[in-house]
Amino acid sequence: MSGRSRAAHLLKQLAATCRCPAHSHMYSAHTYIPGAGHACGRKTDYAFEMACSNIRYGEGVTREIGMDLQNLGARNVCLMTDRNLSRLPPVTAVLDSLAKHGVKYECYDNVRVEPTDSSFKTAIDFAKKRDFDAFIAVGGGSVIDTCKAANLYACHPEAEFLDFVNAPIGKGKPITGSLKPLIAVPTTAGTGSETTGVAIFDFEDLKAKTGIANRSLRPTLGMIDPLHTLHMPAQVTANSGFDVLCHALESYTALPYNMRSPCPDNPISRPAYQGSNPVSDVWARHALHMVAKYLKRAVRDPGDVEARSSMHLASVFAGIGFGNAGVHLCHGMSYPIAGNVKNHKAKGYSVDHPLVPHGLSVVLTSPAVFAFTASMCPERHLEAAEILGADVRNVKREDAGCVLADTLRNLLYDLEVEDGLAAIGYVKEDIPALVKGTIPQERVTKLAPRSHTEEDLTDLFVASMKLY
Repeated sequence: MSGRSRAAHLLKQLAATCRCPAHSHMYSAHTYIPGAGHACGRKTDYAFEMACSNIRYGEGVTREIGMDLQNLGARNVCLMTDRNLSRLPPVTAVLDSLAKHGVKYECYDNVRVEPTDSSFKTAIDFAKKRDFDAFIAVGGGSVIDTCKAANLYACHPEAEFLDFVNAPIGKGKPITGSLKPLIAVPTTAGTGSETTGVAIFDFEDLKAKTGIANRSLRPTLGMIDPLHTLHMPAQVTANSGFDVLCHALESYTALPYNMRSPCPDNPISRPAYQGSNPVSDVWARHALHMVAKYLKRAVRDPGDVEARSSMHLASVFAGIGFGNAGVHLCHGMSYPIAGNVKNHKAKGYSVDHPLVPHGLSVVLTSPAVFAFTASMCPERHLEAAEILGADVRNVKREDAGCVLADTLRNLLYDLEVEDGLAAIGYVKEDIPALVKGTIPQERVTKLAPRSHTEEDLTDLFVASMKLY
């Protein structure tokens, strides 16, 4: 068989592997019609593109950051972190490298864990008042996202805050100007923010999360040093891992890119979250395999360097996947869960305010969500359940949602996760507010493979009040 014949045969095999309504022939169903104008006058998109930060991985690799900034010609660097991390080894390692290589810097350590629009603005004001030519973010997603926003608005001083915030909450304007180099040094294994062009925050007036999503926000370099995850408490490790889990599950089951509408009339308008696609699928599946193998080990033994290092890589892999495919209902519903927090005190977090950690707010709805979405692509849901340890050999397609939901519940129970939304302070009377906070999250919820109504969202929140 010739090389061309083998390639054609392989493509046919790949196209036949999924027969579900949402993904069947999803990558070859549409035909280009010459002369019909850009995108052929289509209502849905016909292309996807991959964007990712440069990634460097290795134990102790942080020691190179001073040389990187020298190579960039940086003369005045902004280092962002939070007050807890400012006293811990990851920041010390960065500062040692900057000092060794004579890099001038100024430190901002007032980043809020689970940032708000107010905390973003404070960091932005700090950056605007100084002529920084490079940025470093040392921390979890809160720090990296805050640093992205500071870089963006410092480089666009004329912009109003809502100009770049996702519609419909903000204006969702495209970012056309260049940003300064940003090196991200993640210290948690969850958000994948070091790979993505997304910055998330709590919009206080709405009591819900929203964000800024544009490829321009991507860090120049994500420096993945697994030694930085060894300090994480068990519960922080678990919640970070749940974010990895849901990034992978949601991007893998998202609406296919060529079913997403509208089709952009200009490539600059193509969203960062495009829908599931063949490249993101590879990263999502691999991340799921790593979560299945290493998450419990990483939570239960902080000295398990292999497990902690592998979860750090899994976060990167899932980040590359969802950073281009997107997420859907678990994340869309998580934003009001975190934003409407009452008095919940999160274990393992040194903060002075009530907090539902992002990974926890995402994973608590996952059993209900995937039971709901499975009918649109049962094969993908069954494959995910199998990767996570379920025996699916005799499972019917119509039972895919129940199997994946049960698999997720068993994982959460084994890791002693709170028993649903009720366990973090919510009651049934709160559900209308949670639904109201989910509705504006159309940037992600519209990527769910199954369409949904307000009544559907209500049912999903009700089902998530208690897990076990």
